[in-house]
Amino acid sequence: MHWLCDSHIHLSDPEYQADIVHIINVMELLKFKACCVSMDYETSVNTLNLSKKSQNILPFVGIHPEMALQDTSDVFEMIKQKDKEIIGIGEIGLDKTYTKSDEDWDIQKEVFSKQLSFAEKFKKPVSIHSRNTLDEIFEIISSFNLNGVLLHWFDGSKNQLRHAMDLGFYVSYGPVLVYANDKQTLLHKTDYDRILVETDGPVKFSHCFNHKITQIQFLPSVVYCASKILKMPYDNLIIQLEENSQKFLNLKKF
Repeated sequence: MHWLCDSHIHLSDPEYQADIVHIINVMELLKFKACCVSMDYETSVNTLNLSKKSQNILPFVGIHPEMALQDTSDVFEMIKQKDKEIIGIGEIGLDKTYTKSDEDWDIQKEVFSKQLSFAEKFKKPVSIHSRNTLDEIFEIISSFNLNGVLLHWFDGSKNQLRHAMDLGFYVSYGPVLVYANDKQTLLHKTDYDRILVETDGPVKFSHCFNHKITQIQFLPSVVYCASKILKMPYDNLIIQLEENSQKFLNLKKF
């Protein structure tokens, strides 16, 4: 049986705390892996603790751009001290929504670059938040030699997608794929060997899943939708996604 990997989910978020034992059991039963991303120091600690409870939880540690103006030293030190426990660096990136000045923007870029340097040094994949900042991210990331780059929840243009493919980046699609025509078009233009799927839980979706807290069990619906868009048998897509996930994470097998 093949494994299905949620490439971007916040299992360390307090929304999941009461149900985490159930979630872990479901993941084992359904053969799900999860790249558990972090936002700040507290969620990074929680992420590492969760990874000790289940080998199916793959810990990503990092500073989200929303948190870039806070003290980042504890997370940076954690990455250096725990590099052998950490699978990847994330959620990192750029987002001008969280800046109020040029100084804020400069700090955000500095924090992003610092985390990319850790990913390069420790040979870790990165999960990148890139809302309306893809061109800036392409420019900054060109200075680094990285093993695996995921543009999570890809929301760029067709030209930006083509550039990402040319760079060998991965892009992930989530539950909005079920109803968003623009995402379906982008998926259709994505190289098969660069596609990943995600839930980005605990985000809630008003147009599907009845506005419930996103669960990892939603993944098969995303894959089923993707298989219809790509006109690929569901089982074949599962195999492709497993291969893609392993390559992104630099793992020989799950």
